[in-house]
Amino acid sequence: MRHLHNRLDLCSINTGTLGYQTPISETIEAVARQGFGAICPWRRELEGVDTAATARQIRDAGLKVSGYCRSTYIPALDCDQFLANIADNRSAMDQAAELGAACFVMVVGSLPQGSKDLERAWAQVAEGTALLLEHARATGMPLALEPLHPMYANDRSCLNTLEQALDLAEAVEPETTTPLLGVAIDVYHVWWDSKLAGQIARAGRLNRIFGFHVSDWLVPTSDFLTDRGMMGDGVIDIPRIRSMVETAGYSGTVEVEIFSADNWWKRPIEEILSVCAERLQTVC
Repeated sequence: MRHLHNRLDLCSINTGTLGYQTPISETIEAVARQGFGAICPWRRELEGVDTAATARQIRDAGLKVSGYCRSTYIPALDCDQFLANIADNRSAMDQAAELGAACFVMVVGSLPQGSKDLERAWAQVAEGTALLLEHARATGMPLALEPLHPMYANDRSCLNTLEQALDLAEAVEPETTTPLLGVAIDVYHVWWDSKLAGQIARAGRLNRIFGFHVSDWLVPTSDFLTDRGMMGDGVIDIPRIRSMVETAGYSGTVEVEIFSADNWWKRPIEEILSVCAERLQTVC
């Protein structure tokens, strides 16, 4: 496992960690000043912003783009909306390519409002992912399926384990040594899984680990979406999981992604970045 002490160049900040407090241009400069090696922006931050200019600013600041967040949910109640969702994701993939992102992070969605048909959601996700893989081949933009904790199975994602995500990746893009469809492994979503070690090893054998995200699970947790913990404040054994991921061959950045509406998002971004830097080097 790589040592992160004095190696913030190996680390990335997902801008959601900072609570969207400042324009993306200011966020880029703040992340670079702290010494991080990469950044992962959200689409909402580029609305009405020149993507090419943002890409130049990121490069000029000496940063890489560890990923671009995130996909529009795929499942829909009707065909027209399904196709609209695919089109929206293709457009976002073009943005990701213009930014020079290492991958486009896919949170695939689950039951559209009013539906209870989980099997249909799985089928639409498979069909939609196959369509987006065609665009990935045209643009060279890798797709990273991010399995989410089962508590999100109703709406945010019907992919809830690393095993499910890898099964889908192999079904949609079989028998390849240079895949464009892989996974983003977020410790917040997978730490509880008894099959985790074996599935991380499997992902490594398939060359499908495209991203690695860290935060912590607080006990108690007051909100399952916006009460993630700073690394070291919860119960996740982050070094153990990172060791498994890097032993499996992952050499990309360690990306901090913390949604914390009542704590960290209320603090100045320089303080958040400083604590992230300290924790990455001491408890991750």
